[in-house]
Amino acid sequence: MWISRTALNEALHELRRPLQALALAGSGELAGEPRRIEDSVQLATSALERLDREINGGSAACVWTAVAGRPLLETSLERWRSRASLAGTKLELRWRAGEAVLGGDRCGLAQAVDNLLVNAIEHGGPQVVVEASRAGIGLRVLVTDSGRRVGRPPRPRGVAARRRHGHGLRVVRRVAAAHGGRFELRHSAGGSAAMLELPLLEPEERG
Repeated sequence: MWISRTALNEALHELRRPLQALALAGSGELAGEPRRIEDSVQLATSALERLDREINGGSAACVWTAVAGRPLLETSLERWRSRASLAGTKLELRWRAGEAVLGGDRCGLAQAVDNLLVNAIEHGGPQVVVEASRAGIGLRVLVTDSGRRVGRPPRPRGVAARRRHGHGLRVVRRVAAAHGGRFELRHSAGGSAAMLELPLLEPEERG
């Protein structure tokens, strides 16, 4: 059976993120936060299942449910706040979407948000802002950073660098497409802006 190297790298990348969060928990950074630890364990389990499918075959066993937007973002920010602090980065959430409820795979949605946050923390400046607002019948999540920190080395370039990087953004694009949404990333001198739009559930669809 032929296995896509890109798919395997994405699966490994998805596993690496929650394991990093669990490592922070093990070091005491998330002491007294069992909910966030439980979320990270669920994400790691989901990533392991995908890795198993990529290696051994099989279909995805995603569970689609109603997912409250604000708790989804708040939990992700808290999961990576310690990582941001170590990098000298401040995280801020600006919620302007009311009682927004998404329909989809909760683990997949959390993985997408996690990747946007960590990408901004690792490659952006000292201020990362997550803005959530309504866009038509969807939820728009905009993650912006304040530009590269002075003294930080430039991103590596070339074929080898492309092989090592970009898996997280591919995960975001895949999750957006699977949920009928869209993803855009823009770079400027003042920083980067990553925009993820996802359809919202109507009140009668929330169950």
